[in-house]
Amino acid sequence: MEHALLVRHALAGSNRDGLASSTAPGEGLTEEGRAQALALRAVVEDVPLDLGVATDFARTQETLALALGDRDVPRVVLPSLNEIRFGRYDDGPLEVYRSWAAAERPSTLAPGGGDSRASAAARFAQGVRELLARPERRVLVVTHALVIRYLLDAAEGLAPAARMAPVEHATPYPLSGADLERAATLLDEWSCAPTFRDPSFE
Repeated sequence: MEHALLVRHALAGSNRDGLASSTAPGEGLTEEGRAQALALRAVVEDVPLDLGVATDFARTQETLALALGDRDVPRVVLPSLNEIRFGRYDDGPLEVYRSWAAAERPSTLAPGGGDSRASAAARFAQGVRELLARPERRVLVVTHALVIRYLLDAAEGLAPAARMAPVEHATPYPLSGADLERAATLLDEWSCAPTFRDPSFE
């Protein structure tokens, strides 16, 4: 793989309701989300694509299907780019999880079988390496906000922060294979000795 367009899925029911959702398949897209995904189709319709990638979640698969329409582009599911697992916070208010996570170390597992930010970063890096090993050159990847924010920041040499900047729904973010290799390397290294970056230096 040489080039990727990273896209956060369009608006899903869980987003509309402000809920943490990390158990697949989760809710599908809202009417607004479907409109967003169709608008994404117009953005990428003239972009050469060799592969479409989604996660185990309905919201990513529906977004990918609507964005590609009837284009003859193969599609695969990549579970390593799934949403971070929220543990006992799953299906509850997302802001409650975010407040808990911001006060904890990045190595702390979410209670109830969830991920730590460090373990999630390592998994995201694994997913990137799976993409980089594929023969397709140009890939559309529909995944989740935290995945994209971690990768975008890491490609710029930034370790994760305790609270991450938002990522827009159904908006493509281009990264080269070299960008993704750099991001995967940083996230792998960070996950072994994780410390949140100091926001005062941003």
